[in-house]
Amino acid sequence: MSDRPRVIDLTHVVEDGMVTYPGLPAPEIGVHLTREASRAVYAEGTTFEIGRIAMVTNTGTYYDAPLHRFADGADLTGVPLERVAAVPGLVVDVRGRSGAGVTAADLAGIDVAGRAVLLRTGHDARWRTPEYAVDGPFLAADGARLLAQAGAVLVGIDAMNIDDTTDGTRPAHTTLLAAGVGVLEHLTNLGALPADGFELHAAPVPVRGLGTFPVRAYAVVRDAG
Repeated sequence: MSDRPRVIDLTHVVEDGMVTYPGLPAPEIGVHLTREASRAVYAEGTTFEIGRIAMVTNTGTYYDAPLHRFADGADLTGVPLERVAAVPGLVVDVRGRSGAGVTAADLAGIDVAGRAVLLRTGHDARWRTPEYAVDGPFLAADGARLLAQAGAVLVGIDAMNIDDTTDGTRPAHTTLLAAGVGVLEHLTNLGALPADGFELHAAPVPVRGLGTFPVRAYAVVRDAG
């Protein structure tokens, strides 16, 4: 029997024309060099395709670095790999609670120090439907303060925004990114994870001058036995 760990994908697929966040443009995916055109470049029988994509950085499942919120914050090149790769993770199932905001009371008593904390709201079931942008769950201001003060290194959510989009001050982004805590938005498939006992990987491309970029978020689960 194989002793290889299970790898669980937590990432939405990016497709041409899809909308991630209402009001932001959809990605445009196409071809820069077609296979037909490449026949004139390479030896007979050898073809290549070079793709092209134009998109805003807030596309699909993505990571926010401090620069996303703060002009003097670290950009993607300043994100230490140990804070986005092989990070001990935990899932906090907040489905069915009262109110849309995940509060400090919902997180009380959980050891989050050095962990990637993933909030399972179940809202990813509405991905790419009009309902995804309506009454989305979020991390409340006091919940963000608790996670930052308790030493979480990354916080993710399977919904449209870590913040209440009706609050223009964006307290969760502000608190977490000021403390150097990375933010993952638009996760999916958190129900396939155990509550504990996995490693999260969600490294963005280190692009200088950007504060947000899509990731391939996935968890590595090493089952006992």
